[in-house]
Amino acid sequence: MESLFRQSGIYSAIGQLYEPVDKESLLFYNEKTDGAILEEGITEAGSMSSFIAAGTAYATHGINMIPFYFFYSIFGCQRMLDLIWAASDAMTKGFLVGGISGRTTLSGEGLQHADGQSHHIYMAIPHLKCYDPAFAYELAVIVRDGLHRMYEKQENIFYYITMMNEFYQMPTMPEGTREGILKGIYRFRASTLNKPAKVNLFGSGAILNQAIAAQELLESQYNVSADVYSVTSYKELYEDCTNTERENLLRPANKPRQSYLEQIFDGSNTTFVAATDYIKTLPLTISKWLPGKLVALGTDGFGRSDTRDALREYFGVDYRFIALAALKSLADEGKVDSGLPAKAIEDLEIDPDKPNPATV
Repeated sequence: MESLFRQSGIYSAIGQLYEPVDKESLLFYNEKTDGAILEEGITEAGSMSSFIAAGTAYATHGINMIPFYFFYSIFGCQRMLDLIWAASDAMTKGFLVGGISGRTTLSGEGLQHADGQSHHIYMAIPHLKCYDPAFAYELAVIVRDGLHRMYEKQENIFYYITMMNEFYQMPTMPEGTREGILKGIYRFRASTLNKPAKVNLFGSGAILNQAIAAQELLESQYNVSADVYSVTSYKELYEDCTNTERENLLRPANKPRQSYLEQIFDGSNTTFVAATDYIKTLPLTISKWLPGKLVALGTDGFGRSDTRDALREYFGVDYRFIALAALKSLADEGKVDSGLPAKAIEDLEIDPDKPNPATV
């Protein structure tokens, strides 16, 4: 938030009546009577109420305000669910931004701050569009489309977007991916191999980088073709699939329609592995509409304090476990040697006796 202080200012009805100690720094603490930032502190109910007030100003005052509410994603999920439901009921517009999201991206904060369920829980809230972008261009596409839909098309929707605090390289946007970003999935990187044994790897948020690393491992060490897909929204995919299913149910005489997910993988005969920083049930919501078996890796269980690498090993969502899940599925289907998964466990130094985090 400090990067916004200089440009936007922190709102204060009386302005800044003191000289901040960091006044000589680039990102100094800057209070202004016309500031655009409400810095409300640890008051989730008050902050969410301010978001609703700003997000409904278009109806109550005829003013289009565009609120962005930044918070720890776990607290939005655990403490503000009732008010977020009320925001949907009141047709609030704006962006809820769940910071330091996921169960493995925030080092050292333990159970209290480890969010592995918000995207799953928000599946139930009408009008709320939920996205888990990994890269800057995905975020830009989502926010621009949200502004267009909420304030230009006047749709009664609002957004929940999760963001991390992890530093990694931001690639350029691949051509032709805008539609997939908004609809929930697109192919980020195609396989460099053309082998009979092939797998599709799904990643979201910071875990997408683990899927990319798993692709490189599978191709270089195990001669397995792997495509990497960025799943920006399981909720968008699920709702499109169920809406399509409903349409086909009510119009049985018409030619059956295909959902966006079904169109992408139509005719595909490959294994699917989805890794997420959230509980496994999130990717499993779309498994019904995939043409092959989906193996879900997630962060079921309580959070804990450790490094990112250690947490991803603990929950089994790092690149090694993604690769292992792919090899095990391919072996079950007879597409690779049946002994390859056991070899991979040894190669990758995976402990088969480690505890199940969901039971700890």
